[in-house]
Amino acid sequence: MSATTVSFDVPTPRGPRPVTVSYTRAGSGDPLLLLHGIGHHRQAWDPVVDILAAERDVITVDLPGFGVSPGLPDGLAYDLRTTTAVFGALCEALELDRPHVAGNSLGGLLALELGREKLARSVTALSPAGFWTQAERRYAFGVLITMRRMAERMPLPLVERLSRTAAGRAALTSTIYARPSRRSPEAVVAETLALARATGFADTLRSGATVQFTDDIPGVPVTLAWGTRDWLLVPRQGVRAKRIIPEARLVRLPGCGHCPMNDDPALVARVILDGSR
Repeated sequence: MSATTVSFDVPTPRGPRPVTVSYTRAGSGDPLLLLHGIGHHRQAWDPVVDILAAERDVITVDLPGFGVSPGLPDGLAYDLRTTTAVFGALCEALELDRPHVAGNSLGGLLALELGREKLARSVTALSPAGFWTQAERRYAFGVLITMRRMAERMPLPLVERLSRTAAGRAALTSTIYARPSRRSPEAVVAETLALARATGFADTLRSGATVQFTDDIPGVPVTLAWGTRDWLLVPRQGVRAKRIIPEARLVRLPGCGHCPMNDDPALVARVILDGSR
């Protein structure tokens, strides 16, 4: 599915600033916005898009500075407030009236923030960031930085060679997938390159050092879902999230890793559809 770009102005204290975002759109029904995690790209959602598109108008987005979306213009920070404003302006540009929003990792945190700002009709957050202890955050950031450095330094022919075998795909992606052999070689190569080339990675990670989600989200249906084999943002963070958002539905995803869309597409699609009804 080929991507489309949209440009729009984001309001700031110094006046509107132009932002361009790449996205795809498929299906019909209530709008559903899908947000990926740090270092990833919109193709992370490919395993579930066709299932979701049977019932929803599905919009998958490359976050600014990730995938093929350009970085934010000078003067705009990659922090939670700015990114929330970007997606509020994106929804206005695409004429999405409070869409359902689902996100994974960083995207899950953004989805929750959009819900808190009443910009989302419902929120489904898959292993969202922001419910960590400081030790857990340092561990996760250390893993992400290591993954980024490996992706940057690994020659493309080596990535392509590794991706052709199940063992090689596990070496490249087992940090985020519990079942990396299910990912196609082409997808593994593409997401390794996406991680290496993400211009927004360092600034986004730096902004996340002080992020802690502490607010309830009254009036918006929230689903929190955690893979039982998530080794990056461990499942006990889901229990903390449930305490902070007590009306949320907390769902276990058996056998799934940090990016569960690949590990069990049918289960993840069902959780998202149930959460957006």
